[in-house]
Amino acid sequence: MLDAPDPTRTSFADGKIIKRIADGVGIVTFNNPAKRNAMSLDMWEGLGAALTELRDDPDVRVVILTGAGDKAFVSGADISQFETTRHNAEASADYSRRSEAQRALLAAYPKPTIACIRGFCLGGGMQVAMLADVRIASETSQFGIPAARLGIAYGYDGLKHLVSLVGPSWARLLMYTGMRIDAAEALRIGLVERVLPDGELWDATLQIARSIAVNAPLAIQAAKITIAQVLKDESQRDMEAVRQIGITCMDSEDFREGRTAFMDKRKPLFRGR
Repeated sequence: MLDAPDPTRTSFADGKIIKRIADGVGIVTFNNPAKRNAMSLDMWEGLGAALTELRDDPDVRVVILTGAGDKAFVSGADISQFETTRHNAEASADYSRRSEAQRALLAAYPKPTIACIRGFCLGGGMQVAMLADVRIASETSQFGIPAARLGIAYGYDGLKHLVSLVGPSWARLLMYTGMRIDAAEALRIGLVERVLPDGELWDATLQIARSIAVNAPLAIQAAKITIAQVLKDESQRDMEAVRQIGITCMDSEDFREGRTAFMDKRKPLFRGR
């Protein structure tokens, strides 16, 4: 998947982050298999650069995040950097500031995102996966947040997403014990949306991405904006944003195309305007 010549392929962080595009689908690969794709600070920054380019490309409708090799999606933070980047509270705060922009970019990403998870998805990898809109996992995947075993505090945003997905009781159990759970358990508690055999994972994920890519971008954006507001406290909801995207959809060329295609019994060709 990664070795075929591809004019859309770009690398960041000395090749540890790879970006490519296929049929309206942007693909970002965490490419550090020797360390089970553990996230270094330069990989966080490379991720931000790749996501920004895909965000600004009008031909990209959806983005898949995946890990190189068959051992891990992202196995966590690169602990070998901790002595220089996170050895105390001050250094850790600087690390968080430098990676915060990339996490915020993914959290507020305007296009649909899918985490394609094979193997280990731990710590920082869980944070990346939870920021995606949808999580598709292989049967051999393992999930966990070992912060308690390292003596560090997992960030507020990461725990907020964890609680929203699995509830406070499961969040407590995962955090207090540092336990790992398998894909079947992750599916049962709502951490992932689908679990597939290893050999079917990539094709199934790409099929889902392509089915999103051919749909009306503005309608998908409306769903994404509205769901985000639903998840907020009522006092913080931006109902004007919900109203405006609804108006934009109803006045769009895509809505007219959708109606016409339905009446003509053909597939619509949506342009995002």
